[in-house]
Amino acid sequence: MTTSAPAPGPSGGPDRELLRRYHEHGDVSAREQLVERHLPLVRSLARRYAGRGEALEDIEQVGTIGLIKAIDRYELTRDVALTTYATPNVVGEIKRHFRDRGWTIRIPRALQELNVKMSGAVERLTVRLARSPTIAELAVELDATPEQVLEAVEAGSAYSPVSLSASPGTEDDLDLMEVIGSEDEGFARTDDRTSLEPALGELPERERRILRMRFEEGLTQTQIADRVGLSQMHVSRLIRRSLENMREALSG
Repeated sequence: MTTSAPAPGPSGGPDRELLRRYHEHGDVSAREQLVERHLPLVRSLARRYAGRGEALEDIEQVGTIGLIKAIDRYELTRDVALTTYATPNVVGEIKRHFRDRGWTIRIPRALQELNVKMSGAVERLTVRLARSPTIAELAVELDATPEQVLEAVEAGSAYSPVSLSASPGTEDDLDLMEVIGSEDEGFARTDDRTSLEPALGELPERERRILRMRFEEGLTQTQIADRVGLSQMHVSRLIRRSLENMREALSG
């Protein structure tokens, strides 16, 4: 059973003493003790956001960052318990994490926030004006420029990407995955052929023929020997000599 984090009174207690040691004397160990004391609070808040596509451990780590920020920002003149001050910081950090991770394309936070506010602004103006608001009217309502409103509208499309398998809306109603081209297996050999042709062209006709039978048709040396009327040993020497000549031509 998880115990609740301690909540000392604002005027004293272990938290206040540790905060004083950290802020007035730079005692980092005091901050570490504060983090340990309030991890149960972080875990409790993180569990509220479980089941949203993120591992609970990751959410707890994000919440811990919020706790550390709260400890760093805490002012000793505050007449409030650390738990009271830290809770909105932890929750805010977790919410920012989900908001940022929800966008497929990295969008500036200011545009994300403007996009979030836009829905409410559209509803308010629609009721007030009895029609859909213009970009200029939205800009005034949101205290932004028309350009910023347009950018926020475009940014909204990055939040829910269309699946690659979604139909492009044509009459054929094709699956996009069905029209993606495949790699041509012979494409990678194009450069090799371009480089080898000049070197191959310098060989005698018989040796060019033997190399093609060996490496294009895949014949064995014995099969080649039968075709050209030579011994297998002679064919082997011709292949080796031809390759050496081509290697020298390519290196030169």
